[in-house]
This record gives sequence, structure tokens and C-alpha cells, in this order.
Amino acid sequence: MSISLIGIIAVQVYWINSTIEIRENQFSNDVKYALAKVSENIQKREINDYYKMFAPLLDSARMAKKGIIKNLFYSKIDTSTNEIFTYKQSILENNFKSPLTNLKLATDSLSFNSYFSETTKELSKISNSSGEMSQITPEQKFVSVGKMINLANIQLEDFFKGIAPRKPIYQRLSKNELKFNLDFELSQRGINTNYEFGVYDDIFPTKIKSNSFKLNDSITYKVPLFIEDNGVTNYYLYVSFPKKESYLLAAISKVLVFGAFFILVIAFAYISALYQLIKQKQISQIKTEFINNMTHEFKTPIATINLALDAIKNPRIISDKDKILNYVKMIREENKRMLTQVENVLRISQLEKNQLDMTKDIVDISDLLEEAISHVSLIITNRQGYIKTHFNATLDEIQGSPFHLKNVFINILDNAIKYSEEAPKIDVFTESKGAEIFIKFVDQGIGMNKNVQKQVFNKFYREQTGNIHNVKGHGLGLAYVKKIVEYHGGTVTVESEKGKGSTFTVKLLLI
Repeated sequence: MSISLIGIIAVQVYWINSTIEIRENQFSNDVKYALAKVSENIQKREINDYYKMFAPLLDSARMAKKGIIKNLFYSKIDTSTNEIFTYKQSILENNFKSPLTNLKLATDSLSFNSYFSETTKELSKISNSSGEMSQITPEQKFVSVGKMINLANIQLEDFFKGIAPRKPIYQRLSKNELKFNLDFELSQRGINTNYEFGVYDDIFPTKIKSNSFKLNDSITYKVPLFIEDNGVTNYYLYVSFPKKESYLLAAISKVLVFGAFFILVIAFAYISALYQLIKQKQISQIKTEFINNMTHEFKTPIATINLALDAIKNPRIISDKDKILNYVKMIREENKRMLTQVENVLRISQLEKNQLDMTKDIVDISDLLEEAISHVSLIITNRQGYIKTHFNATLDEIQGSPFHLKNVFINILDNAIKYSEEAPKIDVFTESKGAEIFIKFVDQGIGMNKNVQKQVFNKFYREQTGNIHNVKGHGLGLAYVKKIVEYHGGTVTVESEKGKGSTFTVKLLLI
């Protein structure tokens, strides 16, 4: 399960990273294409501006005194079909010259040539083996007029590219034009995130930039502006995207959310399954221990009852009334002991289902403690121990069930007696603070470590180290204590140190 979980998570992470990488590459390609388009648009706009400026000059341009006509001929023979193709190319070259009265340049005029061409193709047949041509028929002659080519525009564009660099960058390009082009081209490619831009003259920044522009290699893209015929330029446009990472993550947010969700579901299912396995194992162990403990608890009284019954059947005993009464008393005590164990289990079950019938009355804590102490006093005396009381509470009346609260105190005292290897030494303190009363049971028994303290109030729990295996019980006493105290709106805690004893503190609300 662990290997599968790690593998699935690794695959999910790999696909998420791949998606982010693909999206980032797509973003970079879109941005580069958009910036190239912006550079092209700006350069075309500049050339169009020059065309508009020179349009009146071109209209008034004087044609040269004469044009030069050049004729070019070319023939090709197709031996497979005995056909001859003859091509004729006619080129007319006109020379123009126009004054540049509106521009302050080194030259006073603009010279350029205009070229027009016409192409004719003729088809002839070879009629005999000597190679003589047959007469050309109308069906065998084809004439096609080629495209009229005007090279004046090409010459003008070259000229404009030559004079444009003489102007400063802020006269060739405005911040608003650049921003408009960027907005349009980026939006055309679905890029809708904030950006900053700046134009640099080689490595020096120009005035054409946004207010917050800063160079950052990871988020900045570069494209040349105003490229000359030789491919060289001094100007570069830089565009940065400060929120690039968040934009990319937002673009794939659905993939990330679903990926993270399924990873969490898988992890939760794994942890839940592991927890259930551990829990079931603990429950299985607890059930086995509980059955063993209950068997042990019932085995001794049942054996005692059987021995007493066998003794009563003895003819020498049956006539002795005092011995019979003694055996009857023994049977009653052992039967009561088994009944007590059964009632403890039933009470815990009823508490779990909230079915325990509990009538609350006004209870004096000091009186209840005295009754509980008297219940275990004989055991304390037999083991040569003691229980000392320190009733310091000025108020000690609460609203509760006398029967169940007395059982709570008896269970705590009984627990202190069981887990004292030597003579039990117990001190009971009461103290009232505000609207609460604190009852502390301090013993000098074997104590418990931190791990046991966390689980000591759990149902069926019993420590499995030291001499505790020899202590009778089945782990229900302190679980019952916790349930009853919480039912009364109070709390019960334990502080202990291994080998130095334990202190159980019960806190209840006063009337």
C-alpha cells in the first residue's frame, strides 16, 4: 500500500509538473510570436508614414527623356514530342528623379527606376527528320502577358530604411503606440495578464518604457525593433510579466485542484485504512485480554462456590449448622463478586449507549468520600496500610448521583490499593475554588509512564509490564470513572511518575 501510494503521488506530481512546463512553453512561444508581430507592425507603420509623406513628390515626378527597352529570347526543344518552345521577355526601364524639398537630407533629390515586363511564349512543330519547322497555326501559338513588376516601391523602402535611423527613437515610436500594439497582439493570443515594457538602445534604456519596468531574466522577453537590411539593429523591446507564475498557475488551476484533491483522497484513504487496521488489531487484542480477564475473575469464585457446595454435601458438615452458614455466606459473597463484575460491564455498555438511568440529588462530597473509604477500609487494614483525609473544601455540595459518584471514588481507591506493591498509603484531599471542587487521591504505588497515562481511561486498557499481570481486573474501572465524571459535567486527570505513585484529580461543579 505504501509503495502504491508513493507511486501514485509521484505520477500525479509528474503530470502536474509536465502540465506546468507545457503551459510555460506555450506561454513563451505565444509571447515571442506576439512581440515579433509587434516589431513587424511598428516597422511597417513607419514605412507607410514615409510613403504618405512622399506620395505628392512621386505624383509630380518627371519621367526620364527616354526609356530603355531590352528584349531577351530563349528556346527549348522537346525531342519526345518534336516541339519547340520559344520565350521572349521584353523589359521597359523608366528612370525617375524627384526633388526632396521637404526633407533636410544630404542629398537634394531621390532617384529610382521603374521596371515593367511582358513575356511571350510560342510553340512550333518539327514536321520532318531534317529538322525543318512546319507552318505555325493559330492553335499552336500561345501568348501570355506576365505580371507588371514595379520596382520603385522596393527602392523607396530601401531608401526609407536608410534615412530613418537618423531620427531619435522617441520620434519614430511613441509609448501609446507600443502599448496599443502589445495589448492587441497579446490579447489575440489569449494572454491577459499585467506586463511592463521598455525599449533599449543597445544596453541603454530609452524614455519609451512603462513606469514599473525592470529587467528580470526569468520573466522578461526580448525582440529587435527597426531591423535594417543587413539584419542589424540598435533597438530592442523588452517585455516582462511580473505575475507570470501566478498567471500560469491560474491557467491550469483546475488541473492543480483536481490533482491535489485526488492526492489528498488517496492519502486520506491510505491513512484511514492503516488506522482501521491498527484499530482492529488493538480491538482484537483488547477483546482477547478482556475474555482472559473475565475468565480469570469468574473462575475463582465459581471454584470457591463448587468447593463450598461439595463441603455442604459432606455428611459430617451437613449436621454442623455454623459451618453450613459459613459456606452459605461464602457462596453469597462469591456470587456477589461475580454479579459486581457483570454489572460493571453492563454499566459501561449502558454508558456507551447513553441508556444509564441516573437520578441526581444534592450530594455532600465529604460524606460520599467517607462511605467510599469505609468500603475499602478492611482491605487497607489487612494490608497494613492507611488512608488519610484532608478535607479543606469550604463548600462540598454538588448535584449528582450518590450511587455512581460513590462507585467512582471506590474505583479510584481500589485502583490505588491494587497498584501498591507494599502497604497502601493513600491521602485524600478536597479543595473548593470558585464554583468548583477538586478531589485528589494521592497514592505511593508503582506509578505509570506518560504513555500509560494517556490510555489509562480507555475501556479494557491494562498495562502489560511489570507485576501488573498479577493484578485482578479487566480494565473497566477507570473507564467507568471517566464516563460518570463527564456525565456530571466534570473532568478527571492523572499525574504520575514511575516508581513514585499517582495522583488522580476529580473536578466537579458545586451547587
